[in-house]
Amino acid sequence: MLENKVALITGATRGIGKGIAERYASEGANVAFSFASSEEKARQLEKDLEATYGIKAKGYKSNAAKFAEAEELVNAVIADFGQIDILINNAGITRDTLLMRMSEEQWDEVIETNLKSAFNLTKASLKPFLKQRSGSIINMTSVVGVMGNAGQANYAASKAGMIGFTKSMAKELGSRSIRCNSVAPGFIATEMTEKLDEATLKEWADAIPLKRAGSPEDVANACVFLGSDLSTYITGQTLHVDGGMVM
Repeated sequence: MLENKVALITGATRGIGKGIAERYASEGANVAFSFASSEEKARQLEKDLEATYGIKAKGYKSNAAKFAEAEELVNAVIADFGQIDILINNAGITRDTLLMRMSEEQWDEVIETNLKSAFNLTKASLKPFLKQRSGSIINMTSVVGVMGNAGQANYAASKAGMIGFTKSMAKELGSRSIRCNSVAPGFIATEMTEKLDEATLKEWADAIPLKRAGSPEDVANACVFLGSDLSTYITGQTLHVDGGMVM
């Protein structure tokens, strides 16, 4: 479904981002991805994607929260791949604590990495998208951005901001055939959730109508749909991949 398309995915060396990279490669997309520090994991992912799926893959060390680095990243991808068809703003972090204990640094770090990075990469990608008069932008938000969550005011604000940003971009870019949607994962089993005890995992799963955690592939499948030509009349939407947590 993605053959001959070039996807740029931020934060793709682990978790949901890695799942998206693997799923996109399996559908024939050439994959460019960014990483913050995991050089060894990035080079291994390049090799794995190319060897397994026969596509072109390349990782770029880049801090998505820095505007200049985002521009450099997009220019490098265009130079190496010739085009960008799909941008997935996936880079994100958490710095969880109650607001009364939250430092200014913890607030700023989450907002810059999660929300400002989406502005940076989207703006940097506009030139090639506008030139092509096509493109799909997918922003990774969260059910927390819709519901809120105690101890995650910074994270919830960043993810809610991405939803508003997505809707605004859809209205600005729709006339140029550039679509912008967001995906809101719920409880997804990743390396981060492996650290939780079994009782906590069961309690969370029991609160979900489908009675299980999601997988990175569940989120990746939604991204395949939104990046492919199956969704050419869909823009400005938030697709929940949460097992029914938000209805």
